[in-house]
Amino acid sequence: MTNYKKLDAWKQAMELLKDVYLLTASYPKEEQYSLTSQTRRAAISVPTNIAEGMGRQYKKDTLQFLHIARGSLYELETLFCIAATVNVLQEDAYQEISSKTETCLRILNGFINHIENSQLK
Repeated sequence: MTNYKKLDAWKQAMELLKDVYLLTASYPKEEQYSLTSQTRRAAISVPTNIAEGMGRQYKKDTLQFLHIARGSLYELETLFCIAATVNVLQEDAYQEISSKTETCLRILNGFINHIENSQLK
């Protein structure tokens, strides 16, 4: 398998993770153990599951972890929507982080399609 650190999907997920940490640092203190924590956990899940999937021996196992990473990106989208709905996240910040999440999702989907169509076992 490929070194996961060279993958665009992993690199993009790490950039998104950094952005999530910077963004959630400004969330209100009363959200520290709910929205902040859940958002950070979802963001952490993306690159860690990509890495774990790449460490697996079989294509089926790799895809399972890549699909978990994708699910975490959908969770992030929803958490950002919630944060915007309850006015924890301003509209401009919401649009910016949503765009970055969509980019990460697009790259990951392309990588999943590549693995699904590969001749790996």
